Amino acid sequence: MDRVLILPPRVTETGLAFADAARRRGMRVETLHTWRLPEHLAGHVGAHLYAGPLFADAVGAELGVGLLEPDQDWLARLPRAWTRREVVFTTLAQARSLDRPAFVKPPDDKSFPARVYPSGAGLPGPDVLEDDTAVLVSEVVSFEVEFRLFLAAGRVRAVSRYAVDGELDLAGPVEDTRCADAAAFAAGLLGTGMPELPSAVVIDVGLLADGGTGRPEWAVIEANAAWASGHYAADPDGALDVVLLASRPSAEVAPADRPFLRRLPSVTR
Repeated sequence: MDRVLILPPRVTETGLAFADAARRRGMRVETLHTWRLPEHLAGHVGAHLYAGPLFADAVGAELGVGLLEPDQDWLARLPRAWTRREVVFTTLAQARSLDRPAFVKPPDDKSFPARVYPSGAGLPGPDVLEDDTAVLVSEVVSFEVEFRLFLAAGRVRAVSRYAVDGELDLAGPVEDTRCADAAAFAAGLLGTGMPELPSAVVIDVGLLADGGTGRPEWAVIEANAAWASGHYAADPDGALDVVLLASRPSAEVAPADRPFLRRLPSVTR
């Protein structure tokens, strides 16, 4: 079967790294020039996609890919021992009533900036976004260091540090040995009794100062769709393994993963 990795018009470092990794394994790579899918790719039986959510929505249904993503409320369903902060899954209408600072983000897109808001009054109003827009509201914390992990088939395939004290700071497992600790912590999220995840996913974790002891403790930051996540300093071959599993022809998606499929809108040419 002719396997092809589809990339969007906007070139990124991760897209270039994945293109090189795909070619090394004999895949074809096509970078689209517009947000319109060429006719020869419509329904391609061996297509995989690496792109942002908006581009995925524009071409995904016609391409025929199944895109796996974690449930929007997954982070809020984690035990506090794993998040080390209060996280609530709610609506934008409810979040607008906040009278305290909180970190607010859309769970699976970039419809408004994810950041600390002094109160709900600073959130987009109903003239911008609908009241029932889903949001995650989190207690404000500061991560000392943050790591990204690509997981598939029950194990970590690639890991990278991406931030220190909130600033972009990339390092792989050789440069930062805490990558191994981050991987061990993240692997626990796949254990029995934990909220379910798709078989291929990206998890961000980090170190927080414990409120009681001040000692750094591991905590989950968020889960993301692998097909839309930057690889930072992670091994591109291992990260691409996860991307290809998270974005594959719809017919190849296993029954256990079907609840995690992104709902792709139909696009009329």
